[in-house]
Amino acid sequence: MGQWDRFLAPYKQAVDELKIKFKGMRQQFETDNTNSPIEFVTGRVKPLASIYDKTLEKGIPFEPSDDLAHQLQDIAGLRMMCQFVGDIKTVVELLRQRNDLRIVEEKDYISHEKQSGYRSYHVIVEYPVQTIKGEKLILAEIQIRTLAMNFWASIEHSLNYKYKGVFPEEIKIRLQRAAEAAFQLDEEMSQIRDEIQEAQAYFTEFKDSTSKHYPTEPEGGKPKP
Repeated sequence: MGQWDRFLAPYKQAVDELKIKFKGMRQQFETDNTNSPIEFVTGRVKPLASIYDKTLEKGIPFEPSDDLAHQLQDIAGLRMMCQFVGDIKTVVELLRQRNDLRIVEEKDYISHEKQSGYRSYHVIVEYPVQTIKGEKLILAEIQIRTLAMNFWASIEHSLNYKYKGVFPEEIKIRLQRAAEAAFQLDEEMSQIRDEIQEAQAYFTEFKDSTSKHYPTEPEGGKPKP
């Protein structure tokens, strides 16, 4: 195993463990028949090419080191997606209550969006990973955002690679308009949140009851009468 593989292994372990734990949080809401503030969870370890770009940006050596681990807080990254803007506050509070991680920094890009229009809530946590050589503290960035915010951010991220961060003025203006439109969509959906959740609960109940009465298909291929 190379030096980068050894360096990144605890980060992969942290991402895998946190994904399971955060998905478990969502499952607990479902078990209690309560609307979950978490829609779904994703995670990744930053690719080496992205780490290299970051080291150039920060002016630090591109080599595994404690300094690199300290400077790059998002080598381990997770995203927690929410349906409604109000759910983000709930998720952040749930993270604050956990005793298996320690929050070291919070960045509110929802109340104070970036100039580009980017909105999200970032939480930097310190998470202990158990290895054969003992405990290792890993920094991880958790981004909490709505589905609409995530759609915009994904598009902006792709365009950022194409234009190397220097957007044509027309694209920049359209992205800002799109960001505002996405936020307005979130605001409108929040106004009818109760109706949406009631409809979703009804649909889930209807789907479950239908599946119970739907004829099963035997090995022969035709449904039982």
